[in-house]
Amino acid sequence: MFSRLFASDVPVEHRWNFIHLYFDIGWYGILAGSAINFLNIYAARLGANGFEIGLLTAMGAIVSLTLSIPAGHWVEARSIGKGVFWSSVIYRLGFLLWIPLPWLFGDSAQIWALIVLALLMAIPLTPLSVGFNALFASAVPCEYRAHVAGIRNVVLSITYMISSVGSGYLLNRLAFPLGYQIVFGIGFFGAAMSSLHLYMIKPVMELNVKSRPPKPEPAKSLDETDQHSSFFFAIRADIWQTPFRVVLSALLFFHLSQNLPLPIFPLVQVNVLHLTDNQIGIGSAIFYFIMLIGSTQLRSFVQKIGHQKVTAIGIATMALYPIGMALSRTALHYYVTSAIGGFASSLAMGAYANYLLEHIPENDRPAHLAWYNVILNLCVLVGSLGGPLIANAIGLTTALFIFAAARVLAGIAILKWGSPAARAQPVIP
Repeated sequence: MFSRLFASDVPVEHRWNFIHLYFDIGWYGILAGSAINFLNIYAARLGANGFEIGLLTAMGAIVSLTLSIPAGHWVEARSIGKGVFWSSVIYRLGFLLWIPLPWLFGDSAQIWALIVLALLMAIPLTPLSVGFNALFASAVPCEYRAHVAGIRNVVLSITYMISSVGSGYLLNRLAFPLGYQIVFGIGFFGAAMSSLHLYMIKPVMELNVKSRPPKPEPAKSLDETDQHSSFFFAIRADIWQTPFRVVLSALLFFHLSQNLPLPIFPLVQVNVLHLTDNQIGIGSAIFYFIMLIGSTQLRSFVQKIGHQKVTAIGIATMALYPIGMALSRTALHYYVTSAIGGFASSLAMGAYANYLLEHIPENDRPAHLAWYNVILNLCVLVGSLGGPLIANAIGLTTALFIFAAARVLAGIAILKWGSPAARAQPVIP
């Protein structure tokens, strides 16, 4: 088993980083399969509508949009490992605060308390999101990234499945809302252990930001042009004048098509299909089991056709999930849809991060990743609020078909136009 964790040529100095990256994602899978997986379901059972479920994600996206660029500067200014660790600790303390909400508030007030907590948790989540990709890139040499990403997806799938099925089992047998409080507690424990392993990761090479041109000292008197130039330097608008803008634009289309249907899925599960928590947990487990199977083949797919093509194919195939949800009438239909979605996600989610990283200069990762975080959270914001509005206007089923078409178009866009004319660095094998 352990022979699968490492490529045969992995140097010893990288192996402990790889092990901690695997444990990090494993414990995160416990968090994701329990607390995060059932948060929107909990909100729906409290009576939340699509707009309120969308706000659970959108409020955090608003904060991240505001703070992504400053977070990139913050990450640049300190040790990447410590910055990621402390951001994760502060962010994940928020999961602990979910537990006492039923003792403090009624149903409607709990929904808004969760929205406010999502807003507050997004503040440390922003540097964590910006910093983790930089930490991963600095701790994992480029030639091993596809391998490590594939194994992380396998580990995530296993722990997510166990956590999801176990949480659904508990929720079906414990009174409401006690069952959810216990599930939230399980999620917090997984979050704490994940942060511990993030602390153990030691970058092989700290980010070299010294090679970038130094920020000019402001003159004693700046005219309007100087102020304009200084502002654009501070937000690193120059990145949009590089070939990297093609990647940012392609991923913007992808994440928008990904996020538009997300607030609708819990409404379909609870209000249309009338699934139990146990059935939802089983469906999530099937999703990640198939994702596990696909992840074991990720490296071979990438070696044959590259990260860009695997990402594009995965995104286009992800269209089958909203189509399946629109056509589902029973729990069995939901299970089949989950299996299809898991396979598509194993390709798209396993390859897109490396597709992103292979176009980023090694000496300027935080600033490029900060801009990626901006477009990601813009898509989360627009998708979280726009998806329910579109569904209310044209109906759940029609909206799901439209969102599926958007995913197909996003995959085609990345396949045909997602490669910059000049690469920032060699393609990752």
